[in-house]
Amino acid sequence: MSKKIEAVLIANRGEIAVRVARACRDHGIKSIAIYSDEDRNHLHVATADEAYALNGLSAAESYLDQGKILEIAKKSGADAVHPGYGFLSENADFAEKVIAAGLTWIGPSPAAIRLLGDKVSARKIAAEVGAPLVAGTIDPVDEPEEIIAFAKEHGLPVAIKAAHGGGGRGLKVARTLEEIPELFASAVREAITGFGRGECFVERYLDRPRHVETQVLVDSHGNAVVVSTRDCSLQRRHQKLVEEAPAPFLTEAQREELYRSSKAIMKAAGYVGAGTCEFLIGVDGTISFLEVNTRLQVEHPVSEEVTGLDLVREQFKIASGEAINPVDPIIRGHSIEFRINGEDPGNNFLPSLGTITKWEVPSGPGVRIDAGFDHGHTIGSHFDSLLAKLIITAATREEAIARAKRALKEFDIGGLATALPFHRAILNDPKFTEDFKVYTSYIENEFVNEIPAFSYKAGVAATKAASQKVTAEVNGHRFEVIVHSEEPVQKRHRIKSNILAKATGNTLDSPMQGTVVKIVKSNGDRVKPGDLIVVLEAMKMEQPLIAHKEGTISKLHISVGQTVSSGQNLCVIEDN
Repeated sequence: MSKKIEAVLIANRGEIAVRVARACRDHGIKSIAIYSDEDRNHLHVATADEAYALNGLSAAESYLDQGKILEIAKKSGADAVHPGYGFLSENADFAEKVIAAGLTWIGPSPAAIRLLGDKVSARKIAAEVGAPLVAGTIDPVDEPEEIIAFAKEHGLPVAIKAAHGGGGRGLKVARTLEEIPELFASAVREAITGFGRGECFVERYLDRPRHVETQVLVDSHGNAVVVSTRDCSLQRRHQKLVEEAPAPFLTEAQREELYRSSKAIMKAAGYVGAGTCEFLIGVDGTISFLEVNTRLQVEHPVSEEVTGLDLVREQFKIASGEAINPVDPIIRGHSIEFRINGEDPGNNFLPSLGTITKWEVPSGPGVRIDAGFDHGHTIGSHFDSLLAKLIITAATREEAIARAKRALKEFDIGGLATALPFHRAILNDPKFTEDFKVYTSYIENEFVNEIPAFSYKAGVAATKAASQKVTAEVNGHRFEVIVHSEEPVQKRHRIKSNILAKATGNTLDSPMQGTVVKIVKSNGDRVKPGDLIVVLEAMKMEQPLIAHKEGTISKLHISVGQTVSSGQNLCVIEDN
């Protein structure tokens, strides 16, 4: 029985909120945005039909505050909630509250989220339907000693994974027994920060694997289809940078197994909605089920481009009780997505914050931009670093690569470091473009990174128009007032987030703005090169800072929970 959706509250921000708002417009549905204090003038707020303030700055005070979101849903007259990805998109408790409030949840059932969002139970389901799996623990581990015992039995390396995680957060790869305790503790911390739960399990890690996944749609009428495969092997710190569809260089037997396993897993879990089954493929062709993401993926556009489907509108149809086309879509052409993150590829891909002083995007045949930001927007430290996605589509992979080179040359963002220089470089790497020898840790292990660190050029774009937009909100409707000011934008938004860490001489400086989450050493402690001293967290990812020389720690005056700026001195390592 169909249930018509009239108004969707988009429980998210950035480019995915813009994407959902546009799909609402195409589908004849009213879109309702929410926004944090930092996001009040951002693109998703202007794109939606209505927008409501969350009156908070951090994720916990805004996009993770279930009470505030449900209150706005009621006040705005929304009859459905689309969670996007990240934040509450895989939170079964939130899905239950949405349904209990009489709203349509645009996603799988809370029961399916619990079954497949928990990687341990997802592995059990995968095993039941005969999906390929490497060795792993049946239940979450409580102590690092359990991981050490597993590694001794099955061999190194091993992967420590947050049971309720995703997006590479809460995932650590241990290659020695000695590093397991610290990596386990780090995985737990990241999992709690990102997902509110710290349970972790362990499995045998396939060395140099490809990351291949399937986009799946399942309706309430028993139909399940795979909307292409995707390859997402180019990653840094286990977070994807480049994705493409269909996944290249697979055998027909591999493709058939991926399709079969994915449909079987979803049906066994009683899944209804859009979701993704992720797999690793070893260098010998071994396939191993990895996890299910019970939501729309960041990289969903490449699947749309090679099938002609609008996956968000398909979500609307499924949530309304409509049936999908029961036949797997025909794949036409090839599509590649480049994530344009605010980070510095010339400085270990560290997060980059700042105000966008230039925003020139490419266009032309086969070029799509999904963006959440624009010229003049400020990128802070509270949320993910994704600014936009460049999606390139052509008849063949070779043509897509050639078109991408042109588009990336046209793409110009000023004011902060971005991943653009990496994307330009990888398209000149034959291991990616020709013989496809990339794998999930290729960037860290083999990529020849000659990209210079970002350097902020004083005086460039030092002034903007001598005015400032102030936005007032009345019952979800926004009114803009122009306030004139002669103060340069540069002066008001001066940032140091791109200063390189000065791990030379006796000082250890912070390479980025972040929050101190762990302090391992104290004043007076002896250290040697490679010893962990402090762990910072920014953009939901941890960054360990290690000793660059032997000596004794002094002048360490930071504390856990403290925010430090880029270039700030953290301690001194004195010679004895």
